Amino acid sequence: MFWKLKYRRIFIVLFGISAFTMPVLAQDGFTFEGKRTQEVLAFKKSRGLVVLPIYINEKGPFNFILDTGVGSLIITDSKLKDSLKLKHLREIAVDGFGENGKLIGYSTPFLTLKVGNAVYKGASGIILTHDVFGLSSYLGMPIHGLIGYDFFNSFIVKINYETNLLKVFTKEKASLFKDGIKIPFLITDKKPFIGATVETDQGKKLLLRLLIDTGNGSPLMLESFENKQFQLPNNFVQANLGVGLSGNIRGVKGRIKKLTIAKFDVFDLPTSFPYFEDVGAKVNPNIRNGSIGNPLLSRFSVVFDYQKRYVFFKPLSTLSKPFECDKSGMELIATGENFDHYIVSRVEPQSAAAEFGILAGDEISTINFKKVATLSMEEIIKLFSSNVRRTLYLEISRGGEQIVGVLELKERI
Repeated sequence: MFWKLKYRRIFIVLFGISAFTMPVLAQDGFTFEGKRTQEVLAFKKSRGLVVLPIYINEKGPFNFILDTGVGSLIITDSKLKDSLKLKHLREIAVDGFGENGKLIGYSTPFLTLKVGNAVYKGASGIILTHDVFGLSSYLGMPIHGLIGYDFFNSFIVKINYETNLLKVFTKEKASLFKDGIKIPFLITDKKPFIGATVETDQGKKLLLRLLIDTGNGSPLMLESFENKQFQLPNNFVQANLGVGLSGNIRGVKGRIKKLTIAKFDVFDLPTSFPYFEDVGAKVNPNIRNGSIGNPLLSRFSVVFDYQKRYVFFKPLSTLSKPFECDKSGMELIATGENFDHYIVSRVEPQSAAAEFGILAGDEISTINFKKVATLSMEEIIKLFSSNVRRTLYLEISRGGEQIVGVLELKERI
């Protein structure tokens, strides 16, 4: 049974925020004007996450991550407070996951949001005092915030990860639901949860409650079981799992033997295991054990219907393909005015990057004789997640020094 959830969720690979409410005079979510009943929206994708252009108060477009794990609009770019001339701000404390304490933000009512031809007048949101996530650097493009429940609760939403198209409908269409299965979910604190079963390396089969989280860059995240740290797999590596509102999310990465959702089995699934004190201890174990992220969702054609409380999964041909992970052992952020400078933020000990001699602070200049300024973050991550023992010729800048050599990719989990 699901009980009331007191905490929000983890973004990207983790982001949490406490729920807030504000009574405002507003229309009920997004609506189309006139007789329009559906629309196709193009989106960008980076690190597997869906990025939509949104107009706020007739200004924009601004890049927002489409995230089932958040309720009302969250503006992470504090500069928008002045440029949008936001009024009626009320200071609030924002709880989240991570190592540190609370963050101060502002609740703001009476926003006008526009996505494609859909408009939401009188929306409310939160604007953070500073961008604790560094989402723009993480995704390699300007990111201004996140949008979730307000959008999903307004339409039937189909996400096509292969074509980078989002289709929204005001009425159910039979053609949306062929060759797949409808899975009922419960919405708690404006977030959708489903049941699933995990089989561990130790042979245990565990029934779990998982958040369907389009804002999570990990295929699967397991936070806790029976109010303690989820049992780790036999093989794992230390990892920085991302940034929450309260700081870094620490943990490890490994693989789960099998995940079963309805009639679908997924084997050898890369999984993030955050430290219990950073996440698991801060959520109600009767509500959630973890979350399913976009890398797994993208193996399906996915349709959300919040009004009827179900998600539709139609498996794609990619579902049975192995899940590839980073094999370089280094984490990158994008900097510069155009986010086309790629800096190493962390190197995992005993990884391929460590054996090469790469250090935090190094700048990757060239991969296989191609300037990285011409590559997206998505393309670079894909290169570093390719076949084991693949060799990549790198040119690296370290201060005024140029370092060249061959990086041989190495399986980590």
